[in-house]
Amino acid sequence: MPRRGGSILVGMSQHSLHRLGCRPADHPSVGRRELLQVGSLSLLGTGLADLLRLEAQASEPVRTKARAKSVVFIFQSGGPSQHETFDPKPEAPDMIRGEYGVTQTKLPSVHFCEYLPKLAARANQFSIVRTMHHVAEPQFRNEHHSCQFLLHTGSTEMPVGDTNATIALPRSGRVEWPSIGSLIGYTTPTDAGVGLPAIVEIPRTNLMNYPGRGAGLLGPKYERWGVDLAPVCKSPDTAGSCPNCFSHDDPNDPERAAGKGPKAWWDNSSCRNPAFRLPDLGTGGVALPQIENRAGLLASFDSLRRGLDSADRSGSLNAWDEYRRQAMRLLVTSRPGKQNPFDLTQEPDSIRDQYGREEWGQGFLVARRLIEAGVRMVQINLRGWDTHQNAFRDLKRKLLPSIDHCLSGFLDDLAARGLLDETLVVMCGEMGRTPRISPIAVGGKNASGEIFTAGRHHWGDVFPCFFAGGGIRAGQVIGQTDAHAGLPISEAFTPSDLAATIFHLLGVDSRAEFYDSRGRPYRMFLGEPIRSLIG
Repeated sequence: MPRRGGSILVGMSQHSLHRLGCRPADHPSVGRRELLQVGSLSLLGTGLADLLRLEAQASEPVRTKARAKSVVFIFQSGGPSQHETFDPKPEAPDMIRGEYGVTQTKLPSVHFCEYLPKLAARANQFSIVRTMHHVAEPQFRNEHHSCQFLLHTGSTEMPVGDTNATIALPRSGRVEWPSIGSLIGYTTPTDAGVGLPAIVEIPRTNLMNYPGRGAGLLGPKYERWGVDLAPVCKSPDTAGSCPNCFSHDDPNDPERAAGKGPKAWWDNSSCRNPAFRLPDLGTGGVALPQIENRAGLLASFDSLRRGLDSADRSGSLNAWDEYRRQAMRLLVTSRPGKQNPFDLTQEPDSIRDQYGREEWGQGFLVARRLIEAGVRMVQINLRGWDTHQNAFRDLKRKLLPSIDHCLSGFLDDLAARGLLDETLVVMCGEMGRTPRISPIAVGGKNASGEIFTAGRHHWGDVFPCFFAGGGIRAGQVIGQTDAHAGLPISEAFTPSDLAATIFHLLGVDSRAEFYDSRGRPYRMFLGEPIRSLIG
């Protein structure tokens, strides 16, 4: 039966935790403009003001033997359908089964959707958990923002006082629980000399302002670095893997296909180049050689620090030196070359073709290079899985072929390089999709003016999760759903269990705690590792 999480703060209930709040006096009052005057820099994807906030005064987390050194989390934004991926129901009625057939995997009696043939042929290299689910209140477990928060923080409850609308916005008094990524950065920091943050998110973070991704109570030292590598896409409600991208609102009328045609719905001719660019560190017009005059720049930083220290008697600027060193090391990612993990020109054509010369494949390839460079967690965002309409058209032509090719190439390359055993690969969305197929609004029209076609809608009661490498037991399908893939009928697992599984494989003990800036202890995670997955 489904399990619910326990308390979060040691010795306190979860509801008590959320009443603690956060006071503005706990943070240094330094304006962004004043700090940017130091060198016109915006590093790590944030302003320098953010880099000077409180550092969590944390003790070393309890460690056990690690099976994984790093994590690649593939986020299928929108929530993929369990029916059209890893849990098809070919014997169900038409309005449950959908339009697709199935393909036999390498595992006896296990079938995937027919449009995942390459992954089916590699099913012995990974495992699928079919019975992930949310146990939050019904108004939370079927909405994007709430489910995104729950998934990315490994939570089973929303913060008290928040709704699906407010959780995506700043709110005074909220105690922000750290994301799983930030906790990974806390428990498994990068090795000395690694010139990159512990957590990197790619490739279109400007379009991924979802809740639950921040460092929260841990403080800005553990924020992820969001990097926009992909070119700007001008598609309305863009989805998929450029140049295999699309909009679910695209008309079915071929005369209105995207392009320069007189009846085209929109002109996509200027944004079909998927080539990644090197990260823009936001140098504000300052020439790189000028930035690399470290003596002058660091003298300016030190002068600012002395002024801040004199007004900061609490010692909340302890992280300054670390931020400064990391910021200077990051400058290498603005230049091409072998030492730059974002420079894909360093890869042979055969490898680039193996991954796929599209946005998702390049994202997976950058992830492999970042892991090799010592990054602990890379999150790859894959947009377009919110298939309310034109679901079967877009899954068949766009989403499924892309993920089938790109993910298969990624797994093959990790295995060939000996990286799969030490790299945990996790893929899921924030929710699943409804068992029954229906239009989102009967008789309604989409943005291009066509009548809504049928699709599947939000469903947090069950969704699949993909696991490979990092010490997991491969070649399994864990959990069983009912005849309509609508509810678990075997043991089900929550985002808290997902977090516990990740931390267990990274060697973080279940007794591990972290401390906020005021020295208060918190349990690192609350769930239980998925035992059949980890052995």
